[in-house]
Amino acid sequence: MSLLAVRTVEKPWGRDQLPAPFMAPYGKRIGEIWFEPIEEVCSLLVKYIFTSEKLSVQVHPDDAQAKDLGEYDTGKEECWLVIDAEPGATLGIGFHEPIGPEAMRAAALDGSIEDLLVWHPVQAGDFFYIPAGTVHAIGAGVSLIEIQQNSDITYRLYDYGRPRPLHLDKGIAVAKGEPYAAALHRHLSPTGTVELARGPYFTAHRVEGVPDAALLTEYAGPMLVLPRRGEVELGGHVLRPGECAAAPAASAITFTPESQSILVRAA
Repeated sequence: MSLLAVRTVEKPWGRDQLPAPFMAPYGKRIGEIWFEPIEEVCSLLVKYIFTSEKLSVQVHPDDAQAKDLGEYDTGKEECWLVIDAEPGATLGIGFHEPIGPEAMRAAALDGSIEDLLVWHPVQAGDFFYIPAGTVHAIGAGVSLIEIQQNSDITYRLYDYGRPRPLHLDKGIAVAKGEPYAAALHRHLSPTGTVELARGPYFTAHRVEGVPDAALLTEYAGPMLVLPRRGEVELGGHVLRPGECAAAPAASAITFTPESQSILVRAA
């Protein structure tokens, strides 16, 4: 068992008050809680994100695009599980109408790209799969869990006038100027075991209580476990919400009927 180290990341759009069990250090605006990847599951990164302002309008490349653009990292495919949202909170994902590269560049330069995105109202339990190339922005007042390829490549297309560089050439080169597929978004009930994601890079499930035999077979190799409610035990260590650990297999974890956990493995 390896309990993953936690990295607390300050962001201008972060919060000075975080939902339990997290606490922001005095005077700090925390936007992300990272669980540092380790060798056994080095291709995966899991993090919590907390927003008080909108994040930039951005896009990530896939593996082939990252290589073609000379990046020294993989592409970035990700998914989001909203765990809390203030009234009126939204996520901007995809465009209302198809848009070409030059029109997208012009909209990024004059800021109108923000209005061309579809802003989805969200609440706890909303789940979104975000393929590489999807133009997106996380709105204010959202808390979510992000599961992603372990890559830090982000191309900002628009940043609301903040003094940070944009990456228009690379961003426009990889961006899909199209609406977001409705099938990639769904709302989950608060309880129950459900498959979250099954993509080219990772598989994830939310597990209520003790996983059945099929899930134990699904997670028979190196994986991550993220408790969401109650406790689970791994290697003599009790894991609680706010922690994440790497396990050799789901069968090595002692689940309780009262627990709810997220399991993630590389594809």
